Formats: sequence, structure tokens, C-alpha cells
Amino acid sequence: MLENIHWLGHDSFRLDGTSTVYIDPWKLPAEAAPAGLILITHDHFDHFSPPDIARVATPQTTLIGPASVTAQVEGVAALTLSAGETASVGGVTVTAVPAYNLDKFRRPGEVFHPPAAGGLGYIVELDGRRIYHAGDSDAIPEMGDVRCDVALLPVSGTYVMTAEEAAEACRMISAAVVVPMHFGDIVGTAADAARFEGLCEIPVTVLPLEQG
Repeated sequence: MLENIHWLGHDSFRLDGTSTVYIDPWKLPAEAAPAGLILITHDHFDHFSPPDIARVATPQTTLIGPASVTAQVEGVAALTLSAGETASVGGVTVTAVPAYNLDKFRRPGEVFHPPAAGGLGYIVELDGRRIYHAGDSDAIPEMGDVRCDVALLPVSGTYVMTAEEAAEACRMISAAVVVPMHFGDIVGTAADAARFEGLCEIPVTVLPLEQG
């Protein structure tokens, strides 16, 4: 189920198959494989990194992101999606879904990822699998509509759901296996992933960190 899914640290993944799909590429090595498709969840620096995009983009690459991202993209074909919209690129079907905070506050009354900012998660259909990347989100009601084979969920807290909240999200999501993310860089540790693994009712696999 998890073959050809590579965790590159933080929220960054590479999906290999008939197309090479990067999600939130960040801190990639110089020799990183070229991308057929790049998905960006939102415009924070640790998710939208123009140098990393340039490192893997080719003239054949398409980037998908919310309007806050695509308005800033240069040198690569860009496609804007909002939550609820779907696009097919190079045999890959991508559905954008909401990603936002409920109670992770930058300051009183202001969350880090407000719904109005248009941050996204994605359901990627590639080679017969549905892979859900939650983006930077809390356990939000819209997750009850997610049906996937593999769910990639943040677990570190602070800016995203905690391990306990991610386990609660798994009671809403229909998935065969869950992979924790958003730990080990900036915020969160392997202990958060381990705690999530012990709490989640769906099978959990902690992927090894890969470099590119």
C-alpha cells in the first residue's frame, strides 16, 4: 500500500509512479528527481519553496496550488484549485479539500491557518491508489468526507492537530493505513508520531526519512 510513497521530511512527500508527484517539496537535494506534478498546500515558506520547486520543475511540469500560491509562481505552468475542485494532469487526478485550523492561534482570535486563507489538502489518485495529504489542518468536519487508501496526517500540534487530535481525525476518515507527518523539523518529534501510532484505530506506518 505504501510502496513508492517517500517522506522527505516535514510535510514533504514524493509519490512515484506513472507520474512523479511532489507535495510541498522543501529542502530537496540537488539531485532530486524531476517532477511531473507539484502540489502546494499553502503559501507558508516551509510548504511553498520556490527554490525547491525550481530544482525539480521541467518544461513538462505542472504545479497545482491555491490562488495565494499560484499568483506567486514563476517559470512553471500553474493551475489554481479551490476546495472541492478537481483537476487531471498527466494521468493523475487531484481533488482539493479544505485544510484549516480550529484552535491553533497565532494570537487571540487569529488562527495560523484560517479557512479564508484557502489552504488545501489533496486527494491524489495515482496508479489505482487514493492518497490523502491533509495539509496544515486541525481535525475538521470535512474530513468525514475523505475516502482514501493512504492518509498523510500532521501530528505535531502548535500549527496543526496534535497526535490525539489526529487520532480523532482517523475516526472520521476512511483509510486503510495512515502515515504521520509534520514532525522532526520546526516543531514536533518522533515521540509525537509514536504517540499517534499508539492512539490511532487505523493501522499506522511511520515512514523513514528520505533525502530526495
